Amino acid sequence: MSIQRTASEAETEQVGAALAVQISPGAVVLLYGELGAGKTAFVRGLAGGLGVKPEQVSSPTFTLIQEYRGRMTVHHVDLYRVAGREIDDLGLDELAEGDAVVVIEWADRLPRPLDGAYVVRIADRGGDRRDIDIDAAGAHAPARPVHSAR
Repeated sequence: MSIQRTASEAETEQVGAALAVQISPGAVVLLYGELGAGKTAFVRGLAGGLGVKPEQVSSPTFTLIQEYRGRMTVHHVDLYRVAGREIDDLGLDELAEGDAVVVIEWADRLPRPLDGAYVVRIADRGGDRRDIDIDAAGAHAPARPVHSAR
């Protein structure tokens, strides 16, 4: 585990960009944090580190999945408005099987954690200050399917 403290949105983006150099195609990144914690800023940095133009990155709350193309394709998923069996309908298994990177905001809505995923927890410390805890311990194991229990 690695906790990094940031004092601005730009610094939060830099932490995301630093993770981008460590991940490879097929990686899954699970993001946890309250509303306004900086999850999308983190994704903007991560996607930028993968060659995506930062201005293309926005929260996919209403579209659920955004796709960005850079050196690697990034599938940016927002589970804020879905739960349970609705998650199966998103086809996350297929996204995770490809050569893209899958980043899931509101990962606490998944029916269960995914083995092998990077886990990023962002805590709002007031103002623009954030604590970002990145756990890559299982990141080299294959990710488990995303299906909910039936």
